[in-house]
Amino acid sequence: MNDTYIQEQRQQMLVDIVTHTAFAQEYIGKSALDPRVMSAMAQVPRHEFVPLELQLYAYADTPLPIGFDKTISQPFIVALMTDLLDPQETDVVLEIGTGLGYQAAILSRLVRKVRSIETIEELSAQARKRLQRLEYGNVETRVGDGYYGWPDQAPFDKIIVTAAPDLIPPPLLHQIKRGGKMVIPAGLSESQKLILVDKDMDGHIVTKELLPVRFSQLDTNEIGTLC
Repeated sequence: MNDTYIQEQRQQMLVDIVTHTAFAQEYIGKSALDPRVMSAMAQVPRHEFVPLELQLYAYADTPLPIGFDKTISQPFIVALMTDLLDPQETDVVLEIGTGLGYQAAILSRLVRKVRSIETIEELSAQARKRLQRLEYGNVETRVGDGYYGWPDQAPFDKIIVTAAPDLIPPPLLHQIKRGGKMVIPAGLSESQKLILVDKDMDGHIVTKELLPVRFSQLDTNEIGTLC
């Protein structure tokens, strides 16, 4: 796989994201994603975050297996969830579900600090090695149960969750900073929605259901795709 192939596939990935965004406009209320998010998607080498035997398919707009019955999300879902988070340069973000580190790498280009939790120790170790090798130095990883967040580092400006509980976990709501956001899929397996959570400066929570998605349950930490 040479550099020309990678660049061509990466450009096609960006075209696919633009196309999916246009089709999802009625759900998400916008026809294009933040240029900063698209720039991060263009710069992070997605092929470095999939198993070697799947690198030829790294930029296809589809989930790919990464081992342990887990997947890396399709690029559109990664871009959309990142955009909905409205990441700012000063933000500290909590990610639930590290996988092999791709979402964390995208966020690292947009925020001050990313703290990421993964339930599977080997995946967490692999992600840490990949992120260190590629010099994403503002990402900190740990092994743990994402349902309970990272309380000793809370509150967070933003939280992003890549697995679906039936209901939004109260510990995560508590760990959102006032004025912050969370993007999370939630619901029963056949009726999941991607949800944007806003916490105002008085601490009041407002949720907005956006579009149907399909993620595994939170206890398995599987990554998702658009329905």
